[in-house]
Amino acid sequence: MKFNWKPPFPFKRNHVLILKLVLPILLLGIAFRFLFAGSGDVPAILEAPLTERMAAPTILETPSIEKKEVPAISETPLSKKSEDFEEPETPEDENQKPLEGKCDYFVGEWIPNPSGPVYNNESCPHIEAHQNCMKNGRPDTEYLYWRWKPRDCELSKFDPQRFLEMMRDKTWALIGDSISRNHVQSLLCMLSTVEVAVHIYHDEGYKNRKWRFPSYNFTISVVWSPFLAEAAIFEDYNGVSTSEVQLHLDKLDKKWTSEFHQMDYVIISSGKWFVKSALYYEHNKVLGCHSCPKKNYTELGIEFAYRRSLRSALNFILASKHKGMIFMRTSTPDHFENGTWSDGGTCDQRAPIKEGEIELKELTKILRVVELEEFKKAEVKASQNGINLKLLDLTQLSLLRPDGHPGPYREFQPFANDKNAKVQKDCLHWCLPGPIDLWNDVIMEMVLNG
Repeated sequence: MKFNWKPPFPFKRNHVLILKLVLPILLLGIAFRFLFAGSGDVPAILEAPLTERMAAPTILETPSIEKKEVPAISETPLSKKSEDFEEPETPEDENQKPLEGKCDYFVGEWIPNPSGPVYNNESCPHIEAHQNCMKNGRPDTEYLYWRWKPRDCELSKFDPQRFLEMMRDKTWALIGDSISRNHVQSLLCMLSTVEVAVHIYHDEGYKNRKWRFPSYNFTISVVWSPFLAEAAIFEDYNGVSTSEVQLHLDKLDKKWTSEFHQMDYVIISSGKWFVKSALYYEHNKVLGCHSCPKKNYTELGIEFAYRRSLRSALNFILASKHKGMIFMRTSTPDHFENGTWSDGGTCDQRAPIKEGEIELKELTKILRVVELEEFKKAEVKASQNGINLKLLDLTQLSLLRPDGHPGPYREFQPFANDKNAKVQKDCLHWCLPGPIDLWNDVIMEMVLNG
């Protein structure tokens, strides 16, 4: 049987008609296939950032990993985005600052800063000799190349030009002990990169001083008041006392209260001096003492006296109707090891440390508890009274910098004649330039957001 393979109509004569009928149908089918095939995957690709798409398979392939294990690998960008994938309602963007008020500037770590400080010991005329570590011969310089990085946000570098513009016709005062003086010198040095301040006042002992930036009519003062309360102190340059401090717990120091209302920005601090032997007065009568075994007085202790003095100072501020900004700075730790200031303590660390690698000393813990409790009480009243009171909590970030102190280099070339010479070590104050400069980064951020 012969198979008839010919089409039912003549092909050559009708091929144009076939093309006209078949091709549109074919093209339409192809278009629909491409349009709808896999269309459910498109929104997922468009809505998710690239890094989240990369992270997603990791989560899906290892469902047994608990979230508490994530921090162990949180240094990699991929693992940070894995956390985002698990909790999309609170995504973390490393390049985006949190909303105002959401960042804790005081929790973080010290990270390398290759650019180093904005000034040096030769460019700044305000550094006192015992903080001039570079001039005094400190051989290492690594302590100069770190900056503070809060955990949840970026912290802008201190901008001296912008700061001076903001402070035009304003006054600043730092009230406290020698750490406040150390801090004033740091601030002056950073601002001196724009304009060198003119020294316009000092008392006989150069403990109370004032500077002015003429082009900005801006004034900075340091007010020596280590207890914030009225006190008679009998101590020499090296911290050796000839008698107990006579501290009046019911009287604030007029050196700062008399000028307080004229100050636009104020930083108050205290704490360290309460460790010294002292007689405590109230209504001009001895109430008790601290560390006075040869006296027949009740031992009241550091916490009692510090709380009374700090509370009195904060109550004065709360009742002041002050319209500026007031910071209460927490105590900063020393880093003496193998002793103290008076018995050969040292600080030989040469790099920052990580959180958890060191604990606060017992004294600093006592002071800190008082500070945080008293500030919390005052903060509520400050809000009610319209007082702009802020906590400047520099304790932890300072704790992580045991490398930033002068140590033996509080004196000029201490080992020039004898490399084994026994010299006084300073593990309390800060080299200039040094870690204390980064305090100003935090302060400027708080002023801008205040």
